[in-house]
Amino acid sequence: MQPIDYADASPEVRAVYDDIMASRGVTDVNNFWKYLANDPKGLRRTWTSVKEIMAPGALDPLVKEMLYVAVSASNGCDYCIASHTAAARKAGMSDAMLGELLAVVGMANETNRLAQGYRIPVDAQFGGPKD
Repeated sequence: MQPIDYADASPEVRAVYDDIMASRGVTDVNNFWKYLANDPKGLRRTWTSVKEIMAPGALDPLVKEMLYVAVSASNGCDYCIASHTAAARKAGMSDAMLGELLAVVGMANETNRLAQGYRIPVDAQFGGPKD
């Protein structure tokens, strides 16, 4: 599968590319979108979802980008780590914030695995079964 550049894109794909570029204030789309363009319906669906979920809401854009970095680090997605770290930095994330974020991700992964491995039951005070 090859990336689809704007010049080679169908009108359906170009419409999504145009929306991405206008929404993000960029002159080209990144590789993620160019590869997804091999499935125009999937491209449109994914862009619509990303645009909706990542819009300002109860969580501000910086928090959302940092959450995206955290999940991407846990999932081992190098592309997403790079892309969303850049977006988080653009939204105001400092080196210190990234360091703390990754420390929390690492600690959460460690303690999650311990809890799973030991099959620790959830305490009643946290919503587990009452004794």
